[in-house]
Amino acid sequence: MPRYTGPLLTRDLAIALSAARDRGEAGWTGSLDLGRSQDEVRLETDAWHRRDVPYPYPGKLKDRTLYWWDGEDFEPVSRYAGSLIKLVPTEWGVPTFEIDGIKMLPTSKESPLDDAKRKVALVEPRGKTVLDTCGGLGYFAACCLDAGAARILSFEKNADVLWLRTLNPWSPDPDSAEAGGRLQLTHADVSQAIAHVTDASVDALLHDPPRFGIAGELYSQAFYDQLARVLRRGGTLFHYTGSPNKLTSGRDVPGEVAKRLEKAGFKAQRALDGVTGTRR
Repeated sequence: MPRYTGPLLTRDLAIALSAARDRGEAGWTGSLDLGRSQDEVRLETDAWHRRDVPYPYPGKLKDRTLYWWDGEDFEPVSRYAGSLIKLVPTEWGVPTFEIDGIKMLPTSKESPLDDAKRKVALVEPRGKTVLDTCGGLGYFAACCLDAGAARILSFEKNADVLWLRTLNPWSPDPDSAEAGGRLQLTHADVSQAIAHVTDASVDALLHDPPRFGIAGELYSQAFYDQLARVLRRGGTLFHYTGSPNKLTSGRDVPGEVAKRLEKAGFKAQRALDGVTGTRR
């Protein structure tokens, strides 16, 4: 899918543009791509101009919502196809996303990209072939590219999440010069697609599945056996589990995951908000 290069607006940005116009200012400077760059915007009474393209001043926008220009109007960066999937701004600039109001990435203490960087560092991707099982917005893949991974095999099941990636300037573009052909992004369900990955063909694994209640198959013994099959001996894994409260949920999800990984052939231990493993 082609990448979106137009402006991204939030309610605060729309207010800032209108306020600058109302003050009689001829221009406004700020970021319209979530902090990736700065724009010089020319202000007129009925329109504002970014990179010589005119846009209308939007009406009232909702909080916690990003808007993109679809050619006719500013529309929320969201889709509904059984579930509402939405790109959500954060105080860090780097957005998260939600499915039916459930936040998919942690953002309370740091940006989701910085969170991904700490987790990716656990598998030391430099020079390695990395399997990224559940690509999401691509932050694991972006960190692997920055860290010098030789190749990233990334899978994403949800077509609407892939669409979000085309509008998110922080999601890596597989066709970019920065990626240099190292990122292979496939629209597929990894629980099935992994059967076609060659034995012992990857050096490191990053597994960031949705919560157990949504994608239990990605926590199954059968899937962990497949992870062990495709990972070379001595290869490393990070499995995100989150930090569910055992007292309220009645389950020790990280403990259950570690036991299944051990059975599959990993030496596993808890790390950060998940489990790390080394292929025995």
